[in-house]
Order: sequence, then C-alpha cells, then structure tokens
Amino acid sequence: MVGPPRGKRAPMNVSPTLDRLPRAQFLAERAFARLQKFLHIEAVSGVVLLVAAAVALIWASSPFADSYHALWHLPLSIGLGDFVFSKSLHFWINDALMTVFFLVVGMEIRREIHEGALTRLDQAALPVIAAVGGVIVPALIYLSLNLDPVRGQGWAVPTATDIAFAVGVLALLGRSVPVNVRVFLLAIAIIDDVIAVLIIALFYSGGLQWFGFVIVFCGILMVLAFQRVGIGSAIYYVLPGAVVWIGFLMTGAHPTLAGVVLGLLTPVRPIYMREHPLEALSRVTDELRGSDALEKKDMHSLQGPLRQLRVARREILPPVVRVQTALHPWVAYGIIPLFALANAGVSPTSVDLAAAESQYVMIGVGLALVAGKPIGVVGATWLAVRMGWCRLAPGVSWGGVWLVGLLAGIGFTMSIFIAMLAFSDENLLNAAKLGVLIGSLLSAMLGLGWGAAYVRRLRREQGAAH
Repeated sequence: MVGPPRGKRAPMNVSPTLDRLPRAQFLAERAFARLQKFLHIEAVSGVVLLVAAAVALIWASSPFADSYHALWHLPLSIGLGDFVFSKSLHFWINDALMTVFFLVVGMEIRREIHEGALTRLDQAALPVIAAVGGVIVPALIYLSLNLDPVRGQGWAVPTATDIAFAVGVLALLGRSVPVNVRVFLLAIAIIDDVIAVLIIALFYSGGLQWFGFVIVFCGILMVLAFQRVGIGSAIYYVLPGAVVWIGFLMTGAHPTLAGVVLGLLTPVRPIYMREHPLEALSRVTDELRGSDALEKKDMHSLQGPLRQLRVARREILPPVVRVQTALHPWVAYGIIPLFALANAGVSPTSVDLAAAESQYVMIGVGLALVAGKPIGVVGATWLAVRMGWCRLAPGVSWGGVWLVGLLAGIGFTMSIFIAMLAFSDENLLNAAKLGVLIGSLLSAMLGLGWGAAYVRRLRREQGAAH
C-alpha cells in the first residue's frame, strides 16, 4: 500500500482510492454494497417471508410442536423500580414490533398522498374503486358461507393484500411487466392497507377507554411540537411515539394503530434551514479545508462545523423518505418474517376439520382470497371504465388487471393479523390462518402462472411490432 512520504501530510482534498485501501476493508466495502443492493430486491423479501412461514408450518407440525407454542408464550418483562410490565413474547411481536410495520405503512400512505398515486383524485379514483371492490366481494363471499355471528366476525380476514408478498411475486416475473401495472398493484395494496386500518379501528377495537385518547393526544402534541421547533433526528421521536403507543393500548384499540398515526404525521419536507442542505455541505467543507482545526484536531473548533455537516447531510431527504428507507430492511427481513414465524405455525391436526364451523371458516377465507379478490378488483375496474368514470393507465391491458387481481389475493400478513383480532376461539383462529395460507399460496401460484403467460404475450406483441 502506497502512502505519503514519512513526515509529510497528504493534501486534504485528496481522497483515498481503492488501491490504497487495506484489502480487508476493500472486500468488506464491496460485500456491504452488494448486500445493501440485495436487501432492496423486492422478490427477496417475499422469499424470506415465505421461508419463515414454511419453517413455522413445519415446526408446528413436527414432534417439537410443543416447543414452538411454548416459545411464543415465554414472558418478557420490562420494569423500573416497583413497576413491572410483563407480557408474552407473542404480545411483543404482534403488538409492539408490528407497530414499526404499521409505521412504514403509514409513511407509505403519506408519501402516496403527497407525491404518488393518491396525489390527484383522477389518478387515485381507479385504484380506490378497484380496492373497494376487492374488499366488498371477498367479504360477501365469506359471509355467504358464515352467517353465524361468531364465524361472521372473520369477514374482514380475506379483504387485505400483503404488499411485500404481492410485489415480490410480481418482481419474479421480471421487467417485462409494464411499470403502470406495478403502480396499479402498489396503489391497490396501499389503499387496501388504509381500509384494513379503518376496519381494525372501527370493528376490532373493544369497549374504548376514552382516557387513553387523552394520552394519545398528548403524544401527538409532543410530535407536532418537536417538528415545530425543528427537531429532525428520528431518535428524539421515540419517546412521544411510545406515549402514543401506550395511549392506544390504554384505549382498548389495537396499539399498532399508533404506528399508522405516527407515519401519517411524518413530514414530507425537510426541516427549514437557512440555506439549502447541498449549499451548506459545500460551504462547511470549504471552511474546513481553509482551517487548520483538522490538523490540530481541535474538537472545540470542529464541533460546530461537524454538527452543521450532520444536519445538512440528514436534511437532503425529507423525513418520510429517510425513515422509511432506514426501516425497510428491518421490517422486510426482521419484523415481518418474525411475525410469520410466530403466527403462521398452524398444523392441520390443530384444526378440527371434522367440525362444520372450522370447514366453513377455512373455505370461506380461502375462496374469498382466491376468487373474491380478483373478481372484486377486475369487476370494479371494468365497471368504472365501462361507466366512463375512469380509464386504464397507458400500458395496462385487461390481462394486466387480471394479474393485479390475482396477486391481490395474497393476504398473508395483514389477513393473519386481522384473524387474530377476529377470533378468540383457538379452533376458528387456526382454521382462518389455514385458509389464509392456502388462499395466499394458491393466489401466488395462479398469479405466477397467469403472469408468465401475460409476459410471453407482451414479448410476442413487442417482437411483432419490431
């Protein structure tokens, strides 16, 4: 490795080049760069989710099934002095960690409202109508088989779409799928999430304790006050976020709704600065080059410029983009697979399929996902276009709409989540989970099969055009 001669300093404006780096550091940097690129491939997160669900199913059906169930019931406590809050590991995953998932969902909705498919009414109208159709038809199919009030509580289970799984399956079809088809699927999935959140808040929250909403309001005021005074670092929002979460827990509503609220409150613009972040970076860098503080290692003189550099670098992107990007790998490769591992462990032997109630719940959920979702999405889209309310985006054919409808039947994460809120009876809950797993798997397979034929047809049409 070649460096500056002994006793002389390298000029400050000369950056180390790759051939000057120690080999171990060079290899580590290249490995981390490839890992980061790999983690942002959407199909990979879907595969990880599928593997986690498969492990849960195999584990729960193996001779070690008791250890699977015992693990999630292990108590995990936090305490301060005489105050001890003790809950099962299952609670911390489903009610605490999943709040981060809903935080990302809230930020996705916020971004779509600000600059995405939900920005303009004419752009949002078609995916909104399609998503509503994809909620109503599955719910009606499920209820037609489950008129009993107890079983009927699961009407919302097959109404949700798993964004990660659906987009991951779509990514497996390659880049031949038109961009607007992917945008249409994303918009429907996000609107599905909005509807699912509203359903959870309105239909699956018990007797509400209104004092808890006072705590929620205090936490929201703290968030708004922090934003008002220009606090841009995400770490400072953990405390008011915890206050909002505790407030929702006290109300009796599901505490994960705190994540959605906080996501919707996340700013879509950087904090106000006296100068543009790029200009601040350039100015401070020039000042440091002209100063001898670095050579003298004068930390007292460097604290101000270094702080300005940190703030300017941070504020190049708005918080809603910065935080969502930072959380994505943790949610996609940590929280969601862990949720699947903790909740997808349903053994066929754990469901009394001889009981008519279990059969109707399982068949109702599975059929609603596999048939209800595509019929609802395509039917509502056709009606909106036929009536002249909307029109298909460029590049989106009816074959693409059917592909979106089939993939919308992948309910998985959100469907399992709603099932756990809908059923207190263990047998009905396991039947609903089994219906979700079967329905989602069939929807994924049908979507891949239809998508492969759809892509081949597009390639033939493109070849004929050339």
